[in-house]
Amino acid sequence: VYDVMRAKLPVGIAQIGRVARNEISPRQGMIRLREFTIMEVEFFFDPEEPECPLLDRVANTKLRILTAEAKKRGEEKPEEYRVSEAVEERIIINPWLAYWMTVARDFVHELGVPYENMYFEDKLPHERAHYSSQTFDQLVRVSRWGWIEVSGHSYRGDYDLSRHMKYSGQDLRVFKSYTEPRIAKVKKLWINKGLIGKDYKAESRKIIERLQQLPLEEIEKQLKEKGYVKVNGYKLSTKYVRVEEVEEKITGKHFIPHVVEPSFGAERLLYITLEYAYKEKENRVILSIPRDIAPIQVAIFPLVSKKDIINRARQIYRLLIDKGFYVIYDESGSIGRRYARADEIGVPAAITVDYQTLEDDTVTIRDRDTWKQVRVPIRELPTILQKFIYLKLNLEELEQSLKVK
Repeated sequence: VYDVMRAKLPVGIAQIGRVARNEISPRQGMIRLREFTIMEVEFFFDPEEPECPLLDRVANTKLRILTAEAKKRGEEKPEEYRVSEAVEERIIINPWLAYWMTVARDFVHELGVPYENMYFEDKLPHERAHYSSQTFDQLVRVSRWGWIEVSGHSYRGDYDLSRHMKYSGQDLRVFKSYTEPRIAKVKKLWINKGLIGKDYKAESRKIIERLQQLPLEEIEKQLKEKGYVKVNGYKLSTKYVRVEEVEEKITGKHFIPHVVEPSFGAERLLYITLEYAYKEKENRVILSIPRDIAPIQVAIFPLVSKKDIINRARQIYRLLIDKGFYVIYDESGSIGRRYARADEIGVPAAITVDYQTLEDDTVTIRDRDTWKQVRVPIRELPTILQKFIYLKLNLEELEQSLKVK
């Protein structure tokens, strides 16, 4: 991925998959499961250049944070901080960590959770993984379980890549070029390949390859502490291998990138989306899923079972499918029952085809949440639905835009 991105940092890798946890007592429905779906980003950056160029865009965004210091004082209520303030005061120790927390805040809000019903909790040293420099949990209030964690945000330093290097033998360092070459004392690996070949015969090639894969620091440490380096079961003394300090003109340096990791539990996100979408109105259930993530976006209803109206409704159904909308068609039961069924499964827009449609090529659009309806020309229908679903304009605004035309 790093090579594909033209060998430049920062670079992020997003992934989603099933994971298992050491959970001996699953409970709370979808909240605590033995197996669940995780969505995460591994975001790599240069630790010597941790500045986030996107931070200015969110500098005045406010995050609700329960800080580690507040927790130590026994406080439980989060305080509101501007992102720029949180970074400057080291409440959040890394700018990229702050940026991804802001992304998480807005993402969860887009799922329907009000800002006042979420906050970030700074984990104390004994509460977070030993390799994490700082970890925040994003918590959301739900009616049945109180505050639940929906995402975690960790600054993991170079732990992930350094451990991978240690156990895989692969060099995952990044080369950083200097603007001008420098003369510096550097440590280099010296290998007496001739002597290794003479003494270890057929094993010599494997021994040399493994020596070249080992971190220089590890070789130096073993030589100092033990007087030898253990490679493939053989003990190599300083007559075979040494770490020497030499002066060298260098054009850059190798380093291990640091990682910030935002991580989300998909099932918990689904749970909070459904809870905050659930509404009741006049003894009817409405699933007010945010319009742009509703699995079914539009319902097509012929008002009555007349052949001409049904044929026109099916034409509109095919038109909207061809335009990329997720559409259902329903001609069963009264129009009121069909509206109610669509509301229950969260369809944002219901299109009714009636007698007037046959006269002037117009249809009505009904808003799931307000039950308001407006009449629009069929030729404008795809554009209007795009604005309604993705730009989240209300029907009054859409009706006004048609009058302006």
